[in-house]
Amino acid sequence: MKKIFLAFLVLFAAVSFGQSADTLVVKGKVNAYVVNLEGVTVIDARTEHLALTDENGDFVIQAKVGDTLVFSGLQFKRKEIVLGQEDFEDKTLNVHLVAVAHQLNEVVIRNYNSINAESLGIIPLNQKKYTPAERKYATAASYKMNPKGLDPILNLISGRTAMLKKEIEVEKKETYMAMLEKMFDQEHFVKTLQLPLEYVKGFEFYAVDNKQFTKILDTKNKTTIAFLLGELAEKYKGIIACENE
Repeated sequence: MKKIFLAFLVLFAAVSFGQSADTLVVKGKVNAYVVNLEGVTVIDARTEHLALTDENGDFVIQAKVGDTLVFSGLQFKRKEIVLGQEDFEDKTLNVHLVAVAHQLNEVVIRNYNSINAESLGIIPLNQKKYTPAERKYATAASYKMNPKGLDPILNLISGRTAMLKKEIEVEKKETYMAMLEKMFDQEHFVKTLQLPLEYVKGFEFYAVDNKQFTKILDTKNKTTIAFLLGELAEKYKGIIACENE
């Protein structure tokens, strides 16, 4: 029995090594007739590994010959490319995407004579809209909102301005947390992402602390968000494992 088990381990190690040896890094560039190419999703259909393009359309992903890369974005038509040996030999894999023109079947215009608080003179035209935390910070840091005193200087010296700036960041993270919990229920974190229940809230904080993730979260593209959430979950489970050693 022991010999069979050892033979199985040797076979498993050989297969695993062979698979990893076939895996290479693909450096690519997405091209399209648009200015900003940031945030295009690149997914390996076999491994479900995900990469995102930067503002220039560049991306890097691990794959092997025969894998299918799927390119998708809100403003582009979905595209699939099967990788050949030549794609790994070239310095850059160039991928051209076609922009999607969203058309409306019908446009109905109703004229309500632009009645609003600005038109009625209740508030000034084009006034900046603040969240509660942003209003506190603007009041503490701006001479325009404190024209009669030295409050901005005193706030800067006392550290109140820095504290209010941190409060804005906390408010943003709370907003992202609410978006995340509205989009995915607890069952998704526990059963799909296989996170321990007691670590779910900590993982949510970990996710919204990732600037790349919050950029994607702002797009509200649930498919892309789910893929990136899965990648973050694997990293977070690694952190949990290290802490429990």
